[in-house]
Amino acid sequence: MHASTPLKPQLGRTNEQGSNKYRVSARKAAQKLTSVSKPGSTAYKIGPQDVLDISVFKVAELSKTVQVSDTGTINLPLVGETPTAGKTAREIERDLTKKWGAKYLQSPQVTVFVKEYNSQRITVEGAVKKPGVFPIKGRMTLLQAIATAQGLDETSSSTVIVFREKQGKRAAAKFEITDIRNGNAVDPKLKAGDVVIVGKSAMKATFNTMLKVLRFTSVFALL
Repeated sequence: MHASTPLKPQLGRTNEQGSNKYRVSARKAAQKLTSVSKPGSTAYKIGPQDVLDISVFKVAELSKTVQVSDTGTINLPLVGETPTAGKTAREIERDLTKKWGAKYLQSPQVTVFVKEYNSQRITVEGAVKKPGVFPIKGRMTLLQAIATAQGLDETSSSTVIVFREKQGKRAAAKFEITDIRNGNAVDPKLKAGDVVIVGKSAMKATFNTMLKVLRFTSVFALL
């Protein structure tokens, strides 16, 4: 027969199991976020307030600089309102080539260039040299975002938290920059609207406590 287990060790194991469960949950949350960083379509998706340079070879009248409206369209000569939101510059080139070529021009050569990236931005705060709001110009990872903010400052720790909103819910996941740089963790891809907070050394314990109390990481399963 096995001897009965004392009460206090049972409680100790329960606390340890709870701690392990939290660590597993946090790790799964981070893995869920990094899963979107695998190679795929990385071209910039145009959105409202972006500014586009559109040129048609040897047709100056159709070459214009336009801003995407709040409804995700641009207004151009001959073809009128044209949907652009959610498309890449190459896709818009093909659309305009087809529309202008159908009735008005013979084999038009259309070029679309994103002049201003205004619709997709991230925020980088905390212990970086240049905190601020930065545009996403295609694929941007966590390390690239920190580099855009001119890197970590002298007070920074290795701990970074990424906040994200999905369907009205706020989620967060913690990453260790040292692990990413050493190749021990995946460099996660960021999305428009993400907020990156780089911790200071003295703040590390506070960040961990915040995640445990608010349990943001559980929301990542919805992403």
